[in-house]
Order: sequence, then structure tokens, then C-alpha cells
Amino acid sequence: MARKNLGVGVIGCGNISKAYFELAPLFKGIEMRTCADINADAAKARAQEFGLRAESVEGLLRSDDIDIVVNLTVPAAHYQVSREVLDAGKHLYSEKPFVLDVEEGLDLGKLAAGKGLRIGSAPDTFLGGAHQQARHLVDSGALGRITSGSCTVMNHGMEHWHPNPDFFFLKGGGPILDLGPYYLANLIQLIGPISKVAALATIPARERTISSKPRAGEKIPVETPTTIMALLEFANGAAVSFNASWDVWKHGHAPMELYGELGSLMVPDPNFFGGALGYTKADKPVKKLPKWEHPFGVPNQKHSNGMMANYRTAGLADMALAILEDRPHRCSFELALHAVEAMTGILASGDTGAFVAMTTTCDRPEALGVKEARRMMV
Repeated sequence: MARKNLGVGVIGCGNISKAYFELAPLFKGIEMRTCADINADAAKARAQEFGLRAESVEGLLRSDDIDIVVNLTVPAAHYQVSREVLDAGKHLYSEKPFVLDVEEGLDLGKLAAGKGLRIGSAPDTFLGGAHQQARHLVDSGALGRITSGSCTVMNHGMEHWHPNPDFFFLKGGGPILDLGPYYLANLIQLIGPISKVAALATIPARERTISSKPRAGEKIPVETPTTIMALLEFANGAAVSFNASWDVWKHGHAPMELYGELGSLMVPDPNFFGGALGYTKADKPVKKLPKWEHPFGVPNQKHSNGMMANYRTAGLADMALAILEDRPHRCSFELALHAVEAMTGILASGDTGAFVAMTTTCDRPEALGVKEARRMMV
């Protein structure tokens, strides 16, 4: 393609869309041009806020100046909307989870391949400075072969902050499908593909009470497990525990730890781009490692806990540049589909009590070093 930037349209103008619109100007290769939503007023509001063109979904898909469509709809709608995007001849970048079962993903992959189109999917937080520093340590051999690890993401649910948290507790929601992609994508980029999974899964409360405005006091049903204790076996033989829950008020577990033959690595929350790594060589004391001068680890947004690094849309930009440069993109279809199979396998194991073997696999995405990340930025 001769154009310097690819035109991007967004379908779904809810909470997460603001991050895409705010952060897209940081990156080369993409230009946000239009947005659409089933709620036309939501699309008009976002368009006015960011100087974009508001369209109907049909109008966006017909637009000649749109090369990539970002699907930010609720998970239950991802497959249908993504299929419409590919049918329209547009490259697809989806929010996570990419789809809700492997068959849907394979169908989209076949459709895209037949049309010569790309599929990419969030999360892209594994491209963050902290996680790429962890990747560098793993690839350098500092840990030796990774033999085991642990991951924990536990809190008390989305109903305390999200204005419309219903979908988090329905099919396609729950902590595994909502937060699991961040952890699994990072584990896969650090260790490699997963071979089998197992889990215990429960629904401690069949009803939740919203405490966030404007619906505080309203009760909503829970139809998917909200506490899951999973086991992951990787193709390299590593065994990792993964505990995810929306039924925990407080805990003292680290987000991610990897244990190797030569040392241990403490990795910050994969839901975020930055943070500090802890490392110990053999039986030496754990020490905090100096942060890399990685552009995707530099704090750039003020949050309740202070300044944090947020570079969402990095994966979208990498896909656009990969299209222009004719190379593989890092937030790939294969990675997203493999993570979906692992997550749905965890939930299936929670139902049956049996191990679930993976039928898909993927390569580790190419590392994103400091120089490569700088070249992505405006």
C-alpha cells in the first residue's frame, strides 16, 4: 500500500473507545477517521469529542477511506460484527476476547485468509516496557528454562465502578474471559504455547448489587463463574497456576511470577504496560531491576494510583505498520485464537473436572525492543 497511514474506523463507542481515540495519535501507521455505535447518540458524542466523523455501522463499513475496523462491541457481539467487517473487505482488529469459541475464530480466520485480510486482537499490554524487559531477560537465558510459575488476578468485581456492568457477569464475561487475555498473552509471549489446561470454577453469588452510578442499588444476575483456579501446562513442560476471581476483597499474591532453572522473575500486572520487575539469581535476594528506557513503559497518564504507562492501540499500530511493511504483526490472529482456546478450555474443565488438551498453537510474537518501539511512535 502506498499510503503512509491506514484509515481506522471504530465500531462501539463505550468506555474503552476513549482510550483508543486518545492514544492513537501517539503512533505511526494509523489515523482515526470515523466511529459508529448501535446507539447513534454515543457515536455522535465520541465523534464530536475527538473530531471524527460519526457513521452508522453500515456507513462505516462502506467507507472508502477506512482500511482497518476496530471492533469494540461487547464480547457476545464480537463474532458477528467481526464477520461483517471482513465481509466488507476491511482488516479487523478486535477487543478481547477475540471470539467466544474456537469454531467462531477458525471461521473468521478462513474468511480473512480468503480475502487477503489481517486479523489482530487486543490485548497489547504485553508490548509494554515492563513485559518486554521480562521478555529480554527470558530470551537472554537469565532464568534458564522456565519450569513453573503463578498468576493471580483477584478483586471484587466490576459492579463497583462500571456504569453498566451486566455483560461482565453473562456468557462471554467473567474474570477468565475479561482479564485472562492479559495474563495468557503475556505468558505465551514469555514461555510459548499452551498444551493443556484444567480448572475448578464456582459462582459464589448468583446475584450482584451495583454500587456505581447511575444504577447504584440495582441487582444483576450472574451466569458465569466468577472464581476460577486453573492449571496451565505449556509445550515446553512448564506448569503455571492461574487464579482469577471477582469474589475477593483483598489478597497478598503477586500478579505474575516465573520460576526458572537459574532464577525467579516477578512480573508486574499484565493489565498494564509499565511497572517494576523483581529478579533473583538462584538463592540470592530478590532485587528490583532498573527500568528499561522503553517508550511503552514511560508513565503518561494520571490515574488514582498516580502516573501510569498506557499505550493501548500499540497493537493496532503494529498491525497497520505490519500491513504497510509486509511483515507479521504481534497481536496476531493465531495468538488470539490460542488464548481463546485456553480460556474456553479452562471454563470447560471447570464444568467437567477433566483436563482439556489444546488443538491450536502459535509462535511467540516477535519481541518489541526499545528501538523498534521508538520507530512506531510519532
